[in-house]
Amino acid sequence: MAPVPVIPESYSHVLTEFESLDPLLSALRLDSSRLKCTSVAVSRKWLALGSSGGVLNLIQKEGWKQRLFLSHREGAVSQVACCLHDDNYVAVATSEGLVVVWELNQERRGKPERIYVSSEHKGRKVTALCWDTAILRVFVGDNMGKVSAIKLNTSKQAKAAAAFVMFPVQTITTVDSSVVQLDYLDGRLLISSLNRSFLCDTEREKFWKIGSKERDGEYGACFFPGRCSGSQQPLIYCARPGSRMWEVNFDGDVISTHQFKKLLSSPPLPVINLRSEPHYDQTVGSPQSLSFPKLLHLSEHCVLTWTKRGIYIFIPQNVQVLLWSEVKDIQDVAVCKNELFCLHLNGKVSHLSLLSVERCVERLLRRGLWNLAARTCCLFQNSVIASRARKTLTVDKLEHLKSQLDLSSYSDLISQLEELILKFEPLDSACSSRRSSISSHESFSILDSGIYRIISSRRGSQSDEDSCSLHSQTLSEDERLKEFISHQEEDQPEQCCGSHGNEVTFEADKNETFLPFGIPLSFRSPSPLVSLQAVKKSVSSFVRKTTEKIGTLHTSPDLKVRPEARDDEQSCEEDVSPVICQKVEDTEVEKDITSQSPKEDWFQELKVATTEAMTMLQDPLVLFEPRSLRVVLQEWLLQLEKTFGMKDCSSISDISNSSVKANQDVLLLDESEKGTLNDDSEKEKRDSLDNEETIVQTACESVSSLRESSDDLFRVCSPCIIANGLQKDLAELATLCLELTVLNSKIECTNRHTDHTLQQYSPEILACQFLKKYFFLLDLKRAKESIKLSYTNGPCVWDTFIEGLKELASSNPTYVAMEEGDLPTRLKLLDDSVPFDSPLLIACATRLYEKFGESALQSLIRFYPSILPSDIMQLCRNHPAQFLAYLDSLVKSRPEDQRLSFLESLLQPESLRLHWLQLAVSHDAPPSTSTTDDEGYPRPHSHLLSWGYSQLILHLIKLPADFATKEKMTDICRSHGFWPGYLTLCLELERRREGFTNIVHLNDMSLMEGNNGWIPETLEEWKLLLHLVQNKNTRPAPQESSNGTLSDGLSSINVENVALMLAKAVGPDRAWSLLQECGLALELSERFTRTCNILRIAEKRQRALIQSMLEKCDRFLWSQQA
Repeated sequence: MAPVPVIPESYSHVLTEFESLDPLLSALRLDSSRLKCTSVAVSRKWLALGSSGGVLNLIQKEGWKQRLFLSHREGAVSQVACCLHDDNYVAVATSEGLVVVWELNQERRGKPERIYVSSEHKGRKVTALCWDTAILRVFVGDNMGKVSAIKLNTSKQAKAAAAFVMFPVQTITTVDSSVVQLDYLDGRLLISSLNRSFLCDTEREKFWKIGSKERDGEYGACFFPGRCSGSQQPLIYCARPGSRMWEVNFDGDVISTHQFKKLLSSPPLPVINLRSEPHYDQTVGSPQSLSFPKLLHLSEHCVLTWTKRGIYIFIPQNVQVLLWSEVKDIQDVAVCKNELFCLHLNGKVSHLSLLSVERCVERLLRRGLWNLAARTCCLFQNSVIASRARKTLTVDKLEHLKSQLDLSSYSDLISQLEELILKFEPLDSACSSRRSSISSHESFSILDSGIYRIISSRRGSQSDEDSCSLHSQTLSEDERLKEFISHQEEDQPEQCCGSHGNEVTFEADKNETFLPFGIPLSFRSPSPLVSLQAVKKSVSSFVRKTTEKIGTLHTSPDLKVRPEARDDEQSCEEDVSPVICQKVEDTEVEKDITSQSPKEDWFQELKVATTEAMTMLQDPLVLFEPRSLRVVLQEWLLQLEKTFGMKDCSSISDISNSSVKANQDVLLLDESEKGTLNDDSEKEKRDSLDNEETIVQTACESVSSLRESSDDLFRVCSPCIIANGLQKDLAELATLCLELTVLNSKIECTNRHTDHTLQQYSPEILACQFLKKYFFLLDLKRAKESIKLSYTNGPCVWDTFIEGLKELASSNPTYVAMEEGDLPTRLKLLDDSVPFDSPLLIACATRLYEKFGESALQSLIRFYPSILPSDIMQLCRNHPAQFLAYLDSLVKSRPEDQRLSFLESLLQPESLRLHWLQLAVSHDAPPSTSTTDDEGYPRPHSHLLSWGYSQLILHLIKLPADFATKEKMTDICRSHGFWPGYLTLCLELERRREGFTNIVHLNDMSLMEGNNGWIPETLEEWKLLLHLVQNKNTRPAPQESSNGTLSDGLSSINVENVALMLAKAVGPDRAWSLLQECGLALELSERFTRTCNILRIAEKRQRALIQSMLEKCDRFLWSQQA
């Protein structure tokens, strides 16, 4: 693979196309040869697409979901303009020269209505539309140079200051040639014609010509707002021949001329899209002398224009070319902020975005497009190395990107990435200035994590930093609780973190004030007592609530049984080392180090067991033998439960990260209750040492007690620090246990009694308990797919998995922020903040569905393939109609020629085909009484009834499948009366007799015409068909009350129509003999006889013509031989 070329200049921006609008155009039927898009406009809310059929399609930009269709009988839509300061109004110009202003009435949830129709330009071609930026007024320009204004005096604008237009429609001026472009800003109208530009003060009714030199051709002009130009007044930019622009002040005086001809000799930048890899040709071209048909203000400091070759974006004040890219055959462009909607000459519409290079790479990384992200980084090396980009694209992100590339396929690309990483400025030099600024005011120390711990030397200062210190030091209650929980987890002896005690103490240093839980105050607060009292009250409330929750467990925290030794010869009567609740002292902390050694031993045993299991899995005799594999996993799971489970045989209970720990139970009580608890626990300890049988009995009884009253919390985070290698092996084995349903091991107490209660549970309950205990070990992607495949009849497993994801996402700022706002706001937040390959995406989607219902499902189509239809099916399993609507919209979002293959890729596993087909024929379907008669045969013309998901049903039927599946699909279609699909399957399964029988009952000759394949192929089939028709005529006619209107204009199946088709197929003579053989010759009319005579004459002429052509060919060949 050739290396990626490097763009020499430091281009900071690039055009991207991350979203194709082809599915949208296909859904709007604007991709056909008859209908196509003719105009485009955009606002903050709407994308407006005018069509050649006179329909204006308004699509909501957020999710592309809400659509309005505004029809016009006055001709095709030639121009569209959306009101930028009020999304409720849109102006449309038709091909007949009429201008229609619509009020959408979206706020009142009413129907759109025409509020004004102007015939001022009737018979002319409207070439430009433009809205006033303050009031409801539309400016119109045509090909004869006439410019008019339509003022809408609505109730909302009744008090607005009226301009010089005193009537609903007034002609403002008539310029010397066709109007090319109109623009409006701060009371002034800018008119650009074929010859020159004009400036009109609409308040004072004054006009100016801009410049003295004329031009000949389409050249645009636009305003440049004052906030962007850096001056008090806005500027004007007018296009000139030879890639030039005039810079004009707000009074119409030309300030300077900017020349871009030589700057455009640089090669074009590639457009980053998902269809192809970016390519850059380093060859420098010749200067481009261009005419810019329109100028549009884009973003803050840019002006955009285009030609048939490409798009050009300038920074005119600096006389710079921000970029230019090749985008062919552009007819018009609409812009909104940094978005570009390009209408092409063939009617297609493309959606581009102007992004900085680092923003572009970030989006590619979130979508998991590693190859494209890497190529973009290498292509724009100079921009990526820049200091601004380095704040976003850090070395860690680039290293992660490199690790995602396949070394065998992208070796050159990986080498270029490594070179790029080496070019980054070292961290020391990058932070040297910051260090010097810190050291000049404060002393600091560097922690192991790399964080600078600053010690302020300005204790008495009341600077801005000091005034904000209380805010930065005072954590929210949730953060303090998380901090408290994390400290408690680190202090438990089974947590494998090298803790030194079970108690939390608050000890103040003389020189530095500390918050509870060991959080240091970097600067002295003006009033630290207030902060400490608030934290104390919050923590006291939390401790009280935690105590109440733990008190419901009804288990003694002092009774701990040593796990049974792995060696069978070791005695079970060894000393029991219970954990004794120590009394909390006010002045010092007693650190229990004796519990550290057993913990390390237990964890060491898990490491050994994990290594042995991974080694055995490499043996093919174990890996491919299910029974041996399950035995290995069960032995490993036993050790996992010993290490991470409760040591009192309660490993089946749900484990809470904050209250119930693996090898000990810590009860946090009020100080008034601590003394009594310690006395009672010491007494129970002495009793337990005297009578070991009582201890064993109590421990085994705690299994059922904890099972009944366990908390519904998950271990979503690892309770201790685990090395990466071990974590990977643990995740592999734990996920394998879930996939193979190895969810429990033999639980033995110290007296060698086995608890078989767990083995009586259903696999679904065991899976739920397994997920809660070992959620932090699972590979979440594999676990999700395993649950969907293995527990289709156990929805509780999926619900438990989703609850775990929600618990894991609860600390994610994006997940928390999604609690507020409407659906478009939350979707944008989800799209921008959550990577597409993150397992938390399904948790966020679940939250959206719970809040917004079916409307959220339609918006989740954009997240495919990160969120699959199988995920949505689990999400709304109680509402199959909502899933069906989602699936149908997802399939229709693809182009017509790709839908069949796309649907086939979704059918994993294959059993989903029948399930989805059953859903599709059961919802939004006509009643069975309209499709089937009392005898089970089709009602006449019932195949023409409307089915809500007919396209989806036909796609499912057309997909390849085995014979048994096709037969089941045939039965489903027949039982529900979906006759088009039933006939298709009968033809595919060679059930032609059955197919002809049902066609006769449907009574529609068109079913046997054309290329559908239902023309009889043999004389036996013709006899069968004639016999079926004859029998149908002898039976009483079925009622057609519900389908009577469908028969209008259709040809019924009767003896004469079938006989005519027979005569055309086999000839009149053979047809007549076959009809006589069936006894049907007497039932035919003169029409049949006349048709047969015509066919005989046509056949004779055909033969004569063939004979004549053969004789001519023969003579020609003999003449050539002579």
